[in-house]
Amino acid sequence: MVKELIINSTPTGVTIALIEDKQLVELHKEQINNNYAVGDIYLGRIKKIMPGLNAAFVDVGYEKDAFLHYFDLGPQVQSLIKLTKIKRNGSVTGTLLDNLKLEADINKAGKISDVLAKNMLLPVQIAKEPISTKGPRLSSDISIAGRYVVLVPFSNTISVSKKIKSNTERNRLKKIIESIKPQNFGVIIRTVSEGRGVAEMQKDLLDLIAKWENFIKKMPSTEPAKRVWGEMDRSSTLIRDILNPDFTNVYVSTPELYDDIRSYVHDISPEMEKIVKLYKQKEPIFEHFGIEKQIKNAFGKTVNLPGGSYLVVEHTEALHVIDVNSGNRTASKENQEENALQVNKEAAKEIARQLRLRDMGGIVVIDFIDMHKPTNRKMLFDYLRELMLLDRAKHTILPPSKFGLVQITRQRVRPEMNIVTVEKCPACGGTGEIKASIVLMDDIENNLNYILREQNEKGVTLCVHPYIEAYITKGIFNLQRRWYFKYGQWVKVKAQSSYYLNEFHFISSKDEEIKL
Repeated sequence: MVKELIINSTPTGVTIALIEDKQLVELHKEQINNNYAVGDIYLGRIKKIMPGLNAAFVDVGYEKDAFLHYFDLGPQVQSLIKLTKIKRNGSVTGTLLDNLKLEADINKAGKISDVLAKNMLLPVQIAKEPISTKGPRLSSDISIAGRYVVLVPFSNTISVSKKIKSNTERNRLKKIIESIKPQNFGVIIRTVSEGRGVAEMQKDLLDLIAKWENFIKKMPSTEPAKRVWGEMDRSSTLIRDILNPDFTNVYVSTPELYDDIRSYVHDISPEMEKIVKLYKQKEPIFEHFGIEKQIKNAFGKTVNLPGGSYLVVEHTEALHVIDVNSGNRTASKENQEENALQVNKEAAKEIARQLRLRDMGGIVVIDFIDMHKPTNRKMLFDYLRELMLLDRAKHTILPPSKFGLVQITRQRVRPEMNIVTVEKCPACGGTGEIKASIVLMDDIENNLNYILREQNEKGVTLCVHPYIEAYITKGIFNLQRRWYFKYGQWVKVKAQSSYYLNEFHFISSKDEEIKL
């Protein structure tokens, strides 16, 4: 399987597309103003204790208080509270935990009111980003993830990923970590550690210890409800978690982000630095790689499948429902069962991709086409489970019910990726009528005159539909040349195939849209 990452950077944020064998399977968006990313640590202030829920609402600066359940406190929360008081009082120096006497683990069946109190300060980590009308979900069982290991303060346990099957390798990795980990820190050894040497493991662990020390140094001076320590940006986090020898290319659209990512890959995996490439074509990066078209085809209520069948995807507040339809796919009555199995397997493959692509979480109910043979139902169930092994999110799949429904629960830590593919016509506003095309050029020239002469903008780019771009730029005495003689500067004209015929926008030299 050939894997590629396509990273498109814009002034508003970064969009990352994961491609497997030329097919889009994951899409991640990171907004520049996203201050509540999974893994960020805040100095929370307890606002309200809810004994009935056995939970607390915590102020972390978000418009709605974040939610912290008793089960998410972590067994060593008393040690964290003790450390916070010590550091906020400034009574003890040092950033590691060598001299800290750990408190006893809290009772697993205890009450939150026995541990927390109103207005108490407690470092908390974002476990789920704000979703819909809910604030962030928190955990005080703090951990810091690296490429090969995860650092867990207030613990001395070393655990190894279950996906590493070899006992010899598991023991080897444990011995490496035992020899280098500091006291009162636990470590989780990740799957990608398999086969790695002492130097690589030590470097990764030392980087995490440095991040912990940075967090401890900031804690005394950080104001309540403010961020103490932040995770890396989404691009680096994704590369850290999924980069492996299967990847052939990582394309980046801007030089600044390219330098950052290349430097990060050099630090974590120098032999793979060469696969990071700067995209230099004039065509937008997502259009060049066919991602824009795949996005439009994959999102929306109806998703068409290659064989003529299709999926209908519905979203509610509590769950997602996916209905499988055979469409115009026909077969003889004698072959109906086999036909249903083929359609269901084709649908299962697309559903596994859709769950990753849209990052659908919570409960997902799938209504496959009815099959009467138990062997076929088991074959479909096993096939779906095999496909879902590629999904990094935690999930559980239940066997088909009596009604032929398959239920999936899938971990949700971020808002679902939702891209509107059918919308009110921006050209007519839903009226069915648009402004006369004969006055389009007058509108463009009036706005251009205002931007160049009254606002004195330089290096302006006009983005229009390809037909209009051709009308402006083709020919010896074209409009673009006339504008040059009229305004004394060259106006770039860029074709955008996604624009409707009468749509146009002006972009400044700083790559920002000029608001008219």
